[in-house]
Amino acid sequence: MATLVEVTDAGDPRLADYRDLRDVSLRKHVEAEHGLFLAEGEKVVRRALAAGHPARSFLMAPRWLDGLADVLEASDAPCYVVSEQLAEEVTGFHVHRGALASLHRTPLPDLDTVLAGARSVLVLEEIVDHTNVGAIFRSGAALGFDAVLLAPRCADPLYRRAVKVAMGAVFSLPWTRLPDWRTGLDLLAERGFTTVALTLADDAVDVVDAVAGQERVALVLGSEGHGLSAEWQAAADRRAVIPMHHGVDSLNVAAAAAVACYVTAGRARG
Repeated sequence: MATLVEVTDAGDPRLADYRDLRDVSLRKHVEAEHGLFLAEGEKVVRRALAAGHPARSFLMAPRWLDGLADVLEASDAPCYVVSEQLAEEVTGFHVHRGALASLHRTPLPDLDTVLAGARSVLVLEEIVDHTNVGAIFRSGAALGFDAVLLAPRCADPLYRRAVKVAMGAVFSLPWTRLPDWRTGLDLLAERGFTTVALTLADDAVDVVDAVAGQERVALVLGSEGHGLSAEWQAAADRRAVIPMHHGVDSLNVAAAAAVACYVTAGRARG
């Protein structure tokens, strides 16, 4: 059972995993040094633990102890109990969901393990905004996609903001990083996937037509500002666009992913 430890000092060294979370450079340092990530909220904490990530510690306001009593009963990690005011002072933001957990990362699976049995996957090139990454995971999971693949420089799905926006979908949807950016789409083609790049290229066709009749589809999305690189646009089997109206040329990448996921999932219904 987790040991409950009341803490009243924001500078307590035992709270180092949670301190100053607004400082991205510090977060990256802590994650790299200890192989950790943070989960926020009861549902997300439960999903992270169920996915096999061992807890290093918990940080909770007193009123959340009962709701997570079974989780604490099953863990030997310490639970630091703090006031909600102190939690905000430690983390730098309002912990409105009342509970945080510091968890250990586990090794990423290899490409073939993630793709085993998959028919629909998302491939993210250089999407660096954690909110967008989390939203894409949530859409992919909700609309029946089987996996997500990330290029080496894509944002971390286990960053706190991404986990929160995804509502824990990063723990239910298999994912890994491509071993090499240059050959990433070739690896998918070798495994029987039709790669469909979302792009405004002149030869892009309606995404409905691009995915129709395809047994295994990989939707490829690029960065928020510049979109897909020219290399990945050229390497994709097909280039697709979501038709726009009223002078709007494109959607936010997370919104575009949701639309494209729905269309792709619908190919089985059509």
